[in-house]
Amino acid sequence: MKRSTGSNDLLGAYRPGTSEVHAAPLGVKAGVLVVLSVAVLVLRSPVVLAVAAVLVLAAYAGARLLREVWVPLKLMWPVLVLLGLFQWWASGVLAALLVTGSIAVCVVAARLLTLTTAPQVLLDGLVSLARPLRPFGADPERFGLTLALMLRSIPFLLGSARDVRESAMARGLERNPRALTVPVVIRAVAYARQTGDALAARGIGEDSSDAKVAKGNR
Repeated sequence: MKRSTGSNDLLGAYRPGTSEVHAAPLGVKAGVLVVLSVAVLVLRSPVVLAVAAVLVLAAYAGARLLREVWVPLKLMWPVLVLLGLFQWWASGVLAALLVTGSIAVCVVAARLLTLTTAPQVLLDGLVSLARPLRPFGADPERFGLTLALMLRSIPFLLGSARDVRESAMARGLERNPRALTVPVVIRAVAYARQTGDALAARGIGEDSSDAKVAKGNR
């Protein structure tokens, strides 16, 4: 059975569905996410935080993904605990609850967007946001390609690090920095070269002038 990577657990891999949350336009979901996050982070009110948490839980229930709510929190809890303890020491219990609760609600809400939106739809939406910047030299298509490669690379790199760590533990080298880092770097470089070669073979990522020179030399 294939194990999920840390990135898929935190960011959320798309879960196909027929709920109203799945069917909602990307712009609506993104707009609600922005409004909710701004309200929680700016107003810093226990009432607003509680209302936002209830709305996020209701949205997960409506998407039939309620059991997914706790997945990112399982990964984040050490950071949240440390941050909460610091805030408690610096500003009191209420500040600790507001800061850690706001972060948790925003992350869980953002994860619902990726859980209920197909990757291609999400990438197309991000590319459309970059199109108004085209007069300033931005390339929306290249921006979308970069995001797609990043989303594809993160699970590979995390999985590679996990495999290397397990291999080192099997050989009793789990405390050897070289045994843990060198294989990961080698795999990352090899993956980057393979990706670059695949893109170059399709003529992707070249400047127009470079492409013309390459064609002229053939």
